[in-house]
Amino acid sequence: MNAPSTYGLSTQARNLQWLLTDLVEEVPGVDSVAVVSSDGLLLLSSDPVAPDTPPAGPAPVPAPARPTGPRGASADLATIVSGLGSLTTGAAALMDGGTVKQTMVAMEHGSVFVMSISDGSLLGVHAMPDCDMSVVAYHMALFVGRAGHVLTPEVRSELRQSMENTP
Repeated sequence: MNAPSTYGLSTQARNLQWLLTDLVEEVPGVDSVAVVSSDGLLLLSSDPVAPDTPPAGPAPVPAPARPTGPRGASADLATIVSGLGSLTTGAAALMDGGTVKQTMVAMEHGSVFVMSISDGSLLGVHAMPDCDMSVVAYHMALFVGRAGHVLTPEVRSELRQSMENTP
């Protein structure tokens, strides 16, 4: 995982990063995750490391195999999540449907899930085609429930700054 360093981050920001890491590593079939602010900026990312990227430092203990995507996959996911969020919000307004809570796009080779967080931010997940969609949605709801009250303007600003400083 090529996530931003948690060094120097507040407890709330570190906890959000931990929740995101846990979602990616513990939920079978999840490939990448992104949290996007209401104005479309990437706040948290689980950017998979490309296979040809050598690990830094001593050789790590092998982790269970997890699918990897191209470097920058979470940035692409963030763009998709922001666009889907905007599109579905507009559609809900046209249909007097109220607030959009969740969007799912099922494709031949995977799925994209988007869930609203209470502050207007969005949680987006790209999952493999063989994932259990109900398990992914359940864990996303847990993340949203835990993250919603923590994403204050100060924490969002801190997370944005952290993402900008990530190589």
